[in-house]
Amino acid sequence: MDRHIPMHALPEEIQKMSPEEKVCKYCGVSYLILHEFKAMEEKVKAMEEEMKFYQGSVEREKTLQEKLQCLSQDFEQYKIDNESKTERIQDANMQLKSQQKEFQRVQKELSHLQHELKIKHRQSQVFRLFLW
Repeated sequence: MDRHIPMHALPEEIQKMSPEEKVCKYCGVSYLILHEFKAMEEKVKAMEEEMKFYQGSVEREKTLQEKLQCLSQDFEQYKIDNESKTERIQDANMQLKSQQKEFQRVQKELSHLQHELKIKHRQSQVFRLFLW
């Protein structure tokens, strides 16, 4: 707070006034500084309100920091879960490819065996005709 130091002396009329005229009878404060006290009281009230706001902001910040920490932990857990699931998907894809290759191999073998069966069947029919 700035301290006001008067640059000029009080006017003579005020200097000649009796103390009863210059001082409040209720509180004993000089009328000359009463308005300064009132202004200071207003400043104090404003500062108290500001302090309440800042005290609340500290509590809000703590709450937000806790939430942020929880969200960070959740994010890390989700990241780990995602990596695990990605690995499982890759393993499943590899197994699927392997099974697809095996299926194609078996299909080719089946096709070959069916072809041989047709040939054997035709040969069998030809032998039957000769035997009759």
